[in-house]
Amino acid sequence: MISLRYHVVSIAACFLALAVGVVLGSTALNGSLLSGLSDQKQDLGKQVSDLEAQRNALNARLADADAFAGATGAKVVAGALDKRSVVLVTTEDARPADRDALKKLIGESGASVTGEVQLTGMFTDPAKTDQLRDVVTRLQPAGSKFPTAGDSGTLAGALLGSTLLLDKASAKPQSTPAELAAALGGLTDGGFVKPSQDVKPAQLAVVLTGAQASGDGAGDRAATIARFAAQLDRSGAGTVLAGNPGSAEGAGALGVARADTAITSILSTVDNADSAAGRISTILALKEQLDGGSGRYGIAGNAQAPAPGVGNASGN
Repeated sequence: MISLRYHVVSIAACFLALAVGVVLGSTALNGSLLSGLSDQKQDLGKQVSDLEAQRNALNARLADADAFAGATGAKVVAGALDKRSVVLVTTEDARPADRDALKKLIGESGASVTGEVQLTGMFTDPAKTDQLRDVVTRLQPAGSKFPTAGDSGTLAGALLGSTLLLDKASAKPQSTPAELAAALGGLTDGGFVKPSQDVKPAQLAVVLTGAQASGDGAGDRAATIARFAAQLDRSGAGTVLAGNPGSAEGAGALGVARADTAITSILSTVDNADSAAGRISTILALKEQLDGGSGRYGIAGNAQAPAPGVGNASGN
């Protein structure tokens, strides 16, 4: 009986020793693991800090460059569009600050802005496509020829192109003042546009948009703007589609335009119109349009050069 109890105690002691060893070993392992994780955390923290410092330095350099572009912009574009006229078309998401800065620079280039037309959200709403197409067709000026393409963006571009833009060869109106008033009035009544007062035809057009579209139908909305701008270009002496860098993505108006060679062969695009440098590029692109050229300008990966005449730009 004593022997049995001795063996039981011995076994219990062994288990206790084993348990203590496991605990001690686990504690040592955990300590080593925690030490390693702590070192990694410090390394990652330093990397994050270094990246933030680099980002801040780059942002400062970009701010300095943009400030320089803003300060010299008037001199760069002076006379580029002397005695020319420009109509400004904006989408609903275009930033007012970008619009105002672009208008100012157009004036400093020697051109005049003959009016503004804002495209509302209904203009690009896929659910309103048939309604927009019907309104545009009904407002077609007598004697004008609309393209056979039935999409609403192209047809709306044909209507506003024939009423808002001067003939590229003669620089004379392509429609009567009554037809222009009817076109803008009909589109306004339909909820598709918001024109400024007393809009007059111009030789050139800028279509200013915002960022990349999102949500259901984003691609369709972007395509409507891209095709609209392309048809404006076909109707007058030149058009530039400008936006911020997000607009050059796949679901952005510039992204759609740049993916279509039929559009890029005639329409110029600028993807950084939210910066002074981009707005200068927009003015220079309008001048290039007058000279029969086109290009993709800005900072996005699908741009061919920062501005006309800079880098590897090649015209078409």
